[in-house]
Amino acid sequence: MKKVQWAYDLHIHSALSPCGDNDMTPNNIINMARLKGLDIIAVTDHNSTKNLPALFKIGEKQDLLIVPGIEVTTKEEVHILCYFLTLEDALKFDDDISKYLPSISNDNELFGEQLILNEKDKVVGEIKNLLISALDLSVDEIFLLVQEKKGIAIPAHVDKTSFSMISNLGFIPPHLPISTLEVSRKVHMNQKEMKKSWKLLKDYHFIQSSDAHYLGDILERQSFIALEHLNIRELFHTMR
Repeated sequence: MKKVQWAYDLHIHSALSPCGDNDMTPNNIINMARLKGLDIIAVTDHNSTKNLPALFKIGEKQDLLIVPGIEVTTKEEVHILCYFLTLEDALKFDDDISKYLPSISNDNELFGEQLILNEKDKVVGEIKNLLISALDLSVDEIFLLVQEKKGIAIPAHVDKTSFSMISNLGFIPPHLPISTLEVSRKVHMNQKEMKKSWKLLKDYHFIQSSDAHYLGDILERQSFIALEHLNIRELFHTMR
């Protein structure tokens, strides 16, 4: 069967992330993604998946593939995007890691609120511990936890000078099951140009997402992935 190019944005923050604008509600995110003509999205809040249930309730009625995701900060302060086959797996992963989040209270004025929303965009809770803190879990431990749930882990924004695997570790650990890296939306090169410019990363495949904290930052139809069928298993197979 012929593969189809699907437009994606696999790195979007909701109002649960302290750095995410409060307009980043589940309904607003999905509606903006549809307006922009995206086919696949993932909401990847910092160290929490607690806005995913609302997102999936709304998404069931939409012609849009939603991938359960989260962006974790390891003890090395490396940001890693973790994706799962099911919402239930993502929520269990949240349970696994939440006890490793330091007990540091969020300062709403300094960092922003951390809002839990329902499918009607109503605030139903707020997380008090600062979600952008580094977990007491290493890069290796995060990869192991993701593998246990048959998920996939992708180093985030490797082109950035902070919170990336390249900037903080200096390299991509060869023993980890990594074949895909994410670059930020500020990179203006195609796959071929990236492999040519970053020779040490020439064996990796690159994806590019928005890391959107505001609705207007969600990608237009500019990042594509070729799949025969629009489903998470095939997406994972392509990114592994």
